[in-house]
Amino acid sequence: MLRATDAEHMRNLIIGAILAGLASARPAPAQSPTTPPSASRPPASGDSASVAKPAHGSHARARHAARVHPTHTIAGLSDSALATRWPVKGPEQLPGAILPHYRIVAYYGNPMSRRMGILGQIAPDSMLARLQEEVRAYAAADTATPVMPALELIVTVAQAAPGADGKYRLRMPDTLIDRVASWADRAHALLILDVQIGRSTVAEELTPLVKYLQRPTVHLALDPEFALPPGKVPGRVIGRMDAAQVNEASAMLAGLVDDNHLSPKVLIVHRFTHPMLREADHIRLDPRVQVVIDMDGFGPDWMKRSSYRAYVASDPVQYAGFKVFYKNDKPVMTPHDVLALFPAPSFVMFQ
Repeated sequence: MLRATDAEHMRNLIIGAILAGLASARPAPAQSPTTPPSASRPPASGDSASVAKPAHGSHARARHAARVHPTHTIAGLSDSALATRWPVKGPEQLPGAILPHYRIVAYYGNPMSRRMGILGQIAPDSMLARLQEEVRAYAAADTATPVMPALELIVTVAQAAPGADGKYRLRMPDTLIDRVASWADRAHALLILDVQIGRSTVAEELTPLVKYLQRPTVHLALDPEFALPPGKVPGRVIGRMDAAQVNEASAMLAGLVDDNHLSPKVLIVHRFTHPMLREADHIRLDPRVQVVIDMDGFGPDWMKRSSYRAYVASDPVQYAGFKVFYKNDKPVMTPHDVLALFPAPSFVMFQ
């Protein structure tokens, strides 16, 4: 008979094998003839993924695989027009609100897979030390805004296979969440639980996470890329969420804030195309929840800047976020580069 620790270790090995096997088995994405050669997708070794990549231009990325931005036409907004949209006028802030008083600098991934981000690519001690280096670098680049570290753990991972319940997603065990939570505690960092719902629903996937989201330092991220309707498979097409789904998550967080007498929660929504987040202007702002739209894609710096302008700056919700890819961005933007964006991101994530 296996001891409990042995059984858990075996389960983790199986989960890791599933993530790694699906990532290595997925087909190479088609390249769009409209995508500049400099934006072509790097080799698979730089990916972060576990599911097949969508063949959407060279956008291919299953959260698990980083994505290149498609070419796009930026809404014809002048700099002065953009300036009138920021900062977003929202509800009066409650005590303990993190943004914009702090900037969050986060490491992203899953320790069960090296392909899903920096959080799982190096040993925990080295990873936390490197995160602190980034925190110091961003604090030095903007001395007016203190920086708060965070770990963003993918706790619900979209899958290319339906699984026993046909939901096309794999939930991570509590032992894994607890382990990463202990790392966050050691680093005095926030823990962000990242959810890819597959063919499930927001409510169904958030329910088992409530016991963690009740904690003061635990926050939430949604990934519309892997929210798929019936008949669609994660990684083969780019998914989407609408404002109603984001509002559902926000309402759940707001209820936890009230019920547990918590400071406001942060809700991050990843985005790298317009259709990924429909009716963004219908996302409700609530003083108990701070909404960040995170521009989530890799490529040359000029493309990342234009995508940020198109998908975040020109379509404001509340706060702005930006993702940096260590392996896939060419070049990797420096803190000064990132903070020179307009608006300066309140949330910066590294994959």
